Amino acid sequence: MHVHQPTSPVIPDPSLSRPVQTVDHSPKLFHSLHQEHSSVLSLAADDDHIYTGSQDGQISVWNKATFKLITVLRGHTGSVLALEYAPDKHWLFSASGDSTIRVWNTRSHTPLYLLHPHLETDSGDLFSLTWCAPLQAIYFGCQNTSLQWFAFSIPTLEHAAFGTARPADGVIHSGTSTPTSTSTSRKAHKFFDSYPQYTRRPADLDARNPTCASSMPTSVSLTLPMTGFGGLTTPPADGCVGGARVRAPLATLQVPPESVVFSAHYGYVYCMALLPSNKEGSDDPSYEDAPGDGLQLVTGSGDSTVKLWQLPLDQSLDAAPQLLHTFDCGVGAVLALTVRGDTVFAGCQDGLVKVWDLETRTLVRTLLVVENVDILSMSMLHSDLYVCSANGDIQRWSASFDLVGSWAGHEGIILSSVITHLPPPDPALDQGSEKFTLVTGGNDDMIKVWEVAPPATNRRSLSELGRFGGTTDISKSINDILVYALTKFVAIPSVSNSPVNKEDCRQAAIWLRKCFTQLGAEASLLPTGETTNPLVLATFHGTRTSQHRPRILFYGHYDVISARSGGWTSDPFTLTGRNGYLYGRGATDNKGPVMAVACAAADLLARRALGVDLVMLIEGEEEAGSGGFAGTVKRNKDAIGPVDSILVSNSTWIAEDTPCITYGLRGVVHCNVEISNDGPDLHSGVDGGSAREPMLDMVKLLGTLTGEANRIAIPNFYDRVRPLTEEEKQWYKVLSSVTQTPASLLAARWREPSLTVHNVEVSGQRNSTVIPSKVKAHISVRIVPDQDLGSIAASVQQHLKDEFHRMGSPNKLTVTIDQTADWWLGNLDDPWFHALENAVKDEWGVDPLRIREGGSIPSVPYLEKEFSCHALHLPLGQSTDQAHLADERISLSNLRRGKRVVERFLANVASTPSPSPIQPPAT
Repeated sequence: MHVHQPTSPVIPDPSLSRPVQTVDHSPKLFHSLHQEHSSVLSLAADDDHIYTGSQDGQISVWNKATFKLITVLRGHTGSVLALEYAPDKHWLFSASGDSTIRVWNTRSHTPLYLLHPHLETDSGDLFSLTWCAPLQAIYFGCQNTSLQWFAFSIPTLEHAAFGTARPADGVIHSGTSTPTSTSTSRKAHKFFDSYPQYTRRPADLDARNPTCASSMPTSVSLTLPMTGFGGLTTPPADGCVGGARVRAPLATLQVPPESVVFSAHYGYVYCMALLPSNKEGSDDPSYEDAPGDGLQLVTGSGDSTVKLWQLPLDQSLDAAPQLLHTFDCGVGAVLALTVRGDTVFAGCQDGLVKVWDLETRTLVRTLLVVENVDILSMSMLHSDLYVCSANGDIQRWSASFDLVGSWAGHEGIILSSVITHLPPPDPALDQGSEKFTLVTGGNDDMIKVWEVAPPATNRRSLSELGRFGGTTDISKSINDILVYALTKFVAIPSVSNSPVNKEDCRQAAIWLRKCFTQLGAEASLLPTGETTNPLVLATFHGTRTSQHRPRILFYGHYDVISARSGGWTSDPFTLTGRNGYLYGRGATDNKGPVMAVACAAADLLARRALGVDLVMLIEGEEEAGSGGFAGTVKRNKDAIGPVDSILVSNSTWIAEDTPCITYGLRGVVHCNVEISNDGPDLHSGVDGGSAREPMLDMVKLLGTLTGEANRIAIPNFYDRVRPLTEEEKQWYKVLSSVTQTPASLLAARWREPSLTVHNVEVSGQRNSTVIPSKVKAHISVRIVPDQDLGSIAASVQQHLKDEFHRMGSPNKLTVTIDQTADWWLGNLDDPWFHALENAVKDEWGVDPLRIREGGSIPSVPYLEKEFSCHALHLPLGQSTDQAHLADERISLSNLRRGKRVVERFLANVASTPSPSPIQPPAT
């Protein structure tokens, strides 16, 4: 039999965002600025200027109207790692690798304050800054894992001494203030302010190391404007000794010990953001107008976590931030943060953006930006997210998590970005319309100014939008993802019983894990053995603020059977839409239902409506006997967690138009029978009649398995078959009228045992003249409630051995049990069964038919026993879906409405009491 086994294609891109036309969706490059010989590590902007922090410790100030460099702010002796503009103060904060924060007046571009962190240089690099105007405080994250802050307010500056007159726009409330001088702006650090060892000089502030401005070539230093600072001299010939003098700040400040959260993270505090957002381009309401929890701070760290902190209600309360929650991103360092409403976007290593909902404490989605490429900066313009990657690319994502723009921004790593507006060309003609720009900086020494615009949709209230997009938009987007993801999923020929497709099965598991991750789940692979395919385990966590969340285990499989070359109208591994159906191997069995359930959970997550934990357990060996499944589940039971109910979707309706719920499956015993002799194959014309032929023995032996009316002749076989009740008879009458199939035939298919001889194989050339010396037959026995699986398997073997012994044949008999699966019968009185029935009825407008299946799914009864809970079976496909046959398909309507049924079911069970666990049978 020839089977369609394509050369394995390139594994599809794991991203669930459809490709965009980059030319059409790239913004206009409005202007480019070149920062000589220094990477652009940080950016900020006010109404008139763009500020760029550099690796050489300087801050360049560019005029927004002319894009000319107007001055350079100097004072740091380390890289300028973060910049923050305080519009209410007209201050610019700069944090540096020299363990200081400097405060600059943005009107005069002169230094105001020099702020030392607690423990000074022992705090290490200062990576992140955010200004909180309501509290008049600057918060910053440190290399030593601490979170520190300093509060500025008017009342207590009466004690402070300044080198010049007291400024009118701010004074010190916490910490200490000392008069400044030209020689003691900070203490010397024994390492960072050290000289080469051969000089034998102690560390002092005159030491100029290569991270400071004096490391620039003299020709470059001499060409920079000198406006805004005085007394600058050309660096001397000895690059380690600094002769430059910069204007001293008005006061030197110190963070007091009580303004520190030590070990705020278990890694460097790389990024932070204030809620509600205070960034330009944000459409968050102001703090005064924002409902809810007041001021909050989020911080991101190299320990792979995002932490949510509650800030004091007002500046009169000099209180430390209180930790409210820790979000574990699980994918390496969190390098960038931005917020909108109650949604936090965390840019991580390896190209992932984790989207967290603060209200429900849940992971809403994971955006795969560029796989294995770090995300170093992000900015928000209303509901649009701009993501800047280490490969120089910039992407724009919409509120519904669609990739709507992508372009190459820099010829190097993009290190920083900021959203700001440009002044109108003619202020006299300005009619109030703002022109926004995205400013990006990279290690190519370039600053790029991109002309961007807010999304065209009308702004609605955050409560109506669910913080990051309307529910209609989100559901539409996820419906699109459902088909798009299924297209990629079907393209992987994950044929589990074919050695040729072994790697395809592994790649299908990897792709599925990444798919689930992007949809908002925590996902991993569980190995099942050296020769079997891994399980995919994914958990969609429901609202974490609820006291108790039911836990549903969905079981499915990503493997498929082979596709014969004949009979297919289109390529079986290319999902093809025709006349309302999607054709492709696995479309209905079982890739389509798996994607529908995952997208249902993603939809509920995005709408903050997932009130349960949905655990998805997807295996890759179902079509090949589920090898390694049971042992893997046992070993990983702690990772899977407790389960209240099991959901399966791995069968079809009994008709085209009426939805069904399956509540029963038959079990199966697969048995191999072999009869052989020790001699070779013989020629029937030479040796016919002289030897006892194994084939004749096999025919006689198989004939003993059934009697009249095909009734199975194994002794005591029917003793424990559950009798047909009157209620069942009425159900079968109803089903008979729907399917136009006799009720007796339906009962025979679903609730009565059966025996089948599947094939007989012979040794030799299989031509009409050979007497084979070995004959093999494969038989199966389907069992029903309340037959005992082990007893039936043993009785089949014993019957064959007894009958063969009676035949007195000199040949040899071997009987082996290949695979077994127990029968399964659902509990029709279970409250969650009723919740599923109601979900189907609410979606389709009719009562679903209660049906049984003649086939077997080994994992369903096993999972019931292992987790001591009931299973539910929701078929999505129609009776003509051709599962396992050519032109396998699923109705597009069934797929989408099946997703909505799952959503309704999960919502129903969120408010349904957990059913009682299944009691183990008495021994």
